[in-house]
Amino acid sequence: MSDWIIKVENLSKRYRIRHQQERQHYVTLRDVIADRLKRPFRSPGAVLPATEEFLALKDVSFEINKGEVLGIIGCNGAGKSTLLKILSRITEPTRGEIRLKGRVSSLLEVGTGFHPELTGRENIYLNGSILGMSRVEIKAKFDEIVGFAETEKFLDTPVKRYSSGMYVRLAFAVAAHLEPEILIVDEVLAVGDAAFQKKCLGKLQDVAGQDGRTVLFVSHNLNSILRLCSRALWLDAGSVREMGRPADIVHAYSQQRSADSRLILLSERQRPHWARQKVIVREIISLTEGAGIWSYSFGSTLDFACVIAVQSRTSTLSFAYAIFNSAGFEIASARARLWGLSGYTEPGRYKIRVRLPSFRLAPGNYSINLGIRSESGEEDFVEAAAVFEVIPNEKSAEEFADTIYAACIPESRFTVENLDRAISLSPISCSL
Repeated sequence: MSDWIIKVENLSKRYRIRHQQERQHYVTLRDVIADRLKRPFRSPGAVLPATEEFLALKDVSFEINKGEVLGIIGCNGAGKSTLLKILSRITEPTRGEIRLKGRVSSLLEVGTGFHPELTGRENIYLNGSILGMSRVEIKAKFDEIVGFAETEKFLDTPVKRYSSGMYVRLAFAVAAHLEPEILIVDEVLAVGDAAFQKKCLGKLQDVAGQDGRTVLFVSHNLNSILRLCSRALWLDAGSVREMGRPADIVHAYSQQRSADSRLILLSERQRPHWARQKVIVREIISLTEGAGIWSYSFGSTLDFACVIAVQSRTSTLSFAYAIFNSAGFEIASARARLWGLSGYTEPGRYKIRVRLPSFRLAPGNYSINLGIRSESGEEDFVEAAAVFEVIPNEKSAEEFADTIYAACIPESRFTVENLDRAISLSPISCSL
């Protein structure tokens, strides 16, 4: 018999959405009076404001055993927050049943259960009482809560004067330290800074590992799901898509989110005014195999190709790329000199392939800038020619436990092919 602490069976939640009919003209007092006079005589089939039923959850079923950490992932609108609200007894399901063994503490929103006019000290006791703790239990944990939240100086200040970071620190500290059997945490940790997020993840690991409590953790940070969770649940359009090992679920989810096309046409992109465009970068193509189109598993090979069109005989060209993270910082760049016969590049189409074997970028989204330069000057430049994603896995969870920005980029490998003459060239590559 399974040692379940949470059991969900055929859970569904239906909402009724009301749509106000669009009026063709502005409303006057005459319209309002006429509508009220006509209302007693209106036929049953008269058109009323339209309503629509929306299923936020559809027959969701699963079990969670005592001491497990379950990560819940899915795109926005998949039903993650609705599920947590039902488990927290904030809202009732339309159909189905949930069974809970033990006290539930939930952190679904910054400062849930806090009264803005009360001080931090008063809110700790208030929130603890709401969660079912006695005054003696709260007092025993009080110093530990305040120390974790780092709000000692502002303990007797009304929380309405707290910053959002202080608010979430205190709210998380109360929820995590009051020893519930089940702790439910939504994506509220994104409000804090990187150091606080790391501290919270460490506390969640302690709660689950040392104390043996059960944690439900919703996050869009897939690396955190891999580090923290023993199982993962993927919600898609209100239904359970998959449930299993975090590495398997994260891989499947990331693959499904990958782009639909390997080929991105660049010839119609707007170029900067200084670009000469005697040489044009026409397209960029993903050559990856495995994880997904424009999605790369951590530690795999970044493999893409660009097709350039040389309009006229040109002095030796240099091709360059640069990788930027989502914050706009350059992570890596390299260039290759494209040698032609007698030091010139003849007119035609050339395919430049770039391979970065076993590159280790922190999981996240990145963009690629492309540039072409001749001895005469800048020929072409394309900003954000492609956007790709690095998918986290078990190795990335270990390597980037302390940071989200580090990267290890191996030497780039270039190959060049003349598409019109079937001639392979030998470029000389170097890092910028």
